[in-house]
Amino acid sequence: MEGVVFNIQRFSIHDGPGIRTTVFLKGCSLRCFWCHNPEGIRPKPVIQFYPERCIDCNECVRACQHGATYLLNGERIFDREQCIACGECVETCYAGARVLAGKTMTVDEVMAEVLQDRAFYEASGGGITLSGGEPVLQPAFSYALLERCKSEGLHTAIETCGNVRWEDEERMLPVTDLIMMDIKHMDPAKHRWATGATNERILAAARRFAATDKPIIFRIPVIPTVNDTVEEVAAIASYVHELIGVRNCAGGDGEHTISLELLPFHKLAGDKYRSLDMEYRARELQPPSKEHMRLLTETALSCAVEARSR
Repeated sequence: MEGVVFNIQRFSIHDGPGIRTTVFLKGCSLRCFWCHNPEGIRPKPVIQFYPERCIDCNECVRACQHGATYLLNGERIFDREQCIACGECVETCYAGARVLAGKTMTVDEVMAEVLQDRAFYEASGGGITLSGGEPVLQPAFSYALLERCKSEGLHTAIETCGNVRWEDEERMLPVTDLIMMDIKHMDPAKHRWATGATNERILAAARRFAATDKPIIFRIPVIPTVNDTVEEVAAIASYVHELIGVRNCAGGDGEHTISLELLPFHKLAGDKYRSLDMEYRARELQPPSKEHMRLLTETALSCAVEARSR
């Protein structure tokens, strides 16, 4: 079984309990204009180019066999339309100006990296988290990877946007210990403006997750101009409180297994957008202050929801 992975981040402490390894899978069904992992949006591998690192050795020109990198009047040209992301230019780029974002890996190859840190998982109560992109867009690979992790006794988690087929989400449940899911806005029109899709499928998935017995951390990426007002956060927190009621009615303990986390916007992805020749529509936004994040967290808490922020 193979999947397309664009990063394996060891010693992660923000993607679930304990020390974790986060496996980032390619492909996403949303187009959030502030996305912090733009290299994970497209389902196939892509080349990132950082011109400030380039030392003009032209080894990439000699390595490219597909006419994507060439010299024209002494100027080096990178034609993404011709690039098949084979990675040959990356292998010869000694300065690290070219990076291959995404490669095909087997479950065994991923597990070989994940299991290196078993001792840290056991000591901290950590494990593995599948993220992206959207890991559920690679359902067979994600399921096989989570299944292997469970067979190794590892705690498993997925980070999902919910904008995928419920059948694929549901398939992950038997091999998933923790669900982390974004709720970005309650208004479908504004959700479409910000992410390229409405939120009906997402909210329906959240309700279905709430009816299970799986622990859930709902997340609000706090983005200026999108959802950073007290009213917008209160609307999401009120919905999460409603979902706690759904779990209680299903015989679960929603007050202790459903929580909310607020994640402040940051601008660290700007260089990634430039490396991909993508427009960074969030470049003028400023991260929310600690005081404002504290206010929004207090707002969520006032809706009778367990809430925290980074």
